[in-house]
Amino acid sequence: MGIKDPMTSKPTRPHICVIGSLNIDFVTSTPRCPGAGETLTATSLTVTAGGKGGNQATACGRASFTNNETQDATVTMIGAVGDNDVYYSTLLKPALEKSGVSTADIEESTEAQTGSATIIVEDAVGGENRILVVPGANHAGMMGDVVSIVDVVKKQEVRPGVVVLQGEIPRKTTLGLLEYFNGGVSVEDRVHVVFNPAPVYPGGISLAALKHTSVLIMNETEAVQMSRSIAGLPVSDSTQPTELDDLQPEELAPHFHDTADVQIVLITLGAKGVYYSTRTGRRGSVPGVRVPKVVDTTAAGDTFVGYFSTALARFLAKGEPLETFDIEIESAVKKANAAAARCVVARGAMQSIPFAYDLE
Repeated sequence: MGIKDPMTSKPTRPHICVIGSLNIDFVTSTPRCPGAGETLTATSLTVTAGGKGGNQATACGRASFTNNETQDATVTMIGAVGDNDVYYSTLLKPALEKSGVSTADIEESTEAQTGSATIIVEDAVGGENRILVVPGANHAGMMGDVVSIVDVVKKQEVRPGVVVLQGEIPRKTTLGLLEYFNGGVSVEDRVHVVFNPAPVYPGGISLAALKHTSVLIMNETEAVQMSRSIAGLPVSDSTQPTELDDLQPEELAPHFHDTADVQIVLITLGAKGVYYSTRTGRRGSVPGVRVPKVVDTTAAGDTFVGYFSTALARFLAKGEPLETFDIEIESAVKKANAAAARCVVARGAMQSIPFAYDLE
């Protein structure tokens, strides 16, 4: 039946801990991508703060602002950047802190440079993007050591009610953290995990690590890849197609409930909206939100993850068990979807994520 009472407690202030990547994004806008050997004049270059972990922490922080002065949740970021990196001190750190995210647990590593992403945004095809990532400090030092990260979480002033994980830190770290927080050596170690396997590791996610995850958020491609992974099949292998590859979201979701005991499955469908399903039987679809013009889709998925995680944290902070979140899941998905839609009409990653009071 999954984890219930051990993670239900008396009412407290919501605390979301995001463990993940921090990058500097170099974003080039262009009418189209150049072909092999071709030089093309682009439209613009901007340098911005990003990384899926940083984006999702920013979204959690901004989702928790009920007005421009009041924040009703604590958001902490665990990640790593290069030591004495001017981009961190002048760009990344201020962006996080202005969004209400604590940077006290970010390691300034002497082992690697700050991670970076080169993002090519094609104006001619609705702001679709292509991304090249250099992991840097995201794959070095503390981020490669599960014990070190767990120690940081344990030393935080208030135990987090929700831990958010993605796929831009080492696979072994993510697997270890999933197993630790989902299973836990003791009841006190268990925390509700929101897992966004983006990108899905080539080696996949083991069933043992995924088991008892509270929330799994994926797009359509990731849902198929994750289904293959927990079935013991290669994540991507076009030479060996399976019946899983052609399943619709409403057919894929039960696979995660039944096989991995995942409580909530959310499958984002781009402009078509979001499909949601819970292990206790609540399921449905939220339609996409129309916008005048899609400018840049870079942080849309991260915005959705952050907003949903914040809604979940608020609910759990009341002392309610996860299973009863069914009564609020549709409204939480709708708001997260609306925030993601607002994000795509502006350029960049962190700076394009809206504050909650801007959505009213």
